[in-house]
Amino acid sequence: MLVFPHDAHTHTTYSDGSGSIGDNVASAEARGLLLLGITDHGHYMSPGTFKRYVREVRRWAAESGLVLMLGVEGNITENGVDVPEWMARELDYVIASVHRRVRTADEYIRLVRTALISGEMDVIGHFGASFPHVGFPREGELREVLELAEAKGVAFEINSSYHVPDVAFLRECIKRGIKLTFASDAHSPGEVGRVGWSERVFRRAGGKREDLLFGEIL
Repeated sequence: MLVFPHDAHTHTTYSDGSGSIGDNVASAEARGLLLLGITDHGHYMSPGTFKRYVREVRRWAAESGLVLMLGVEGNITENGVDVPEWMARELDYVIASVHRRVRTADEYIRLVRTALISGEMDVIGHFGASFPHVGFPREGELREVLELAEAKGVAFEINSSYHVPDVAFLRECIKRGIKLTFASDAHSPGEVGRVGWSERVFRRAGGKREDLLFGEIL
């Protein structure tokens, strides 16, 4: 049983997920979540599709028995985050993640640093997912990322799909007052709410309710 039952990163058929918003809500309710985030990839949606997405999430938010939050997951590019302002202003929050193939840890860190400087997101998604494949950054680079996140008020998610970030990074986030969220990164309804790893590593790092971005709701 989760102590902090929330999942702030899930996908539906509005992008590359296999279930509807209603399917994700039903799965979240069955798992006893108090808060669910619908965070489809923004680049899949035209303005018209995005309007339908907003309406449907808001309708389910009014009808469901949990707190349902409206977000998108954007791509971190060389120029920042690819979530346009007209989209962002309708949302509860924006997740920004590195999805492009990178060759080095330096390249990955440079992209995240650019995004943080832009301040165009609320949460950095699956930070470090590329490190096992491209190598790990230097301590000074990680410190700079943490300092930027702290200055900009940006949170990090604890991603149960990729098992990132690690405990040491999370301890630094907690020490600096950088907020955290749990994320299944679900692409099917059956994966929604599978955030046990997120909670375990969060608690090992010494995390408490006040260290969570949505802690007041939980």
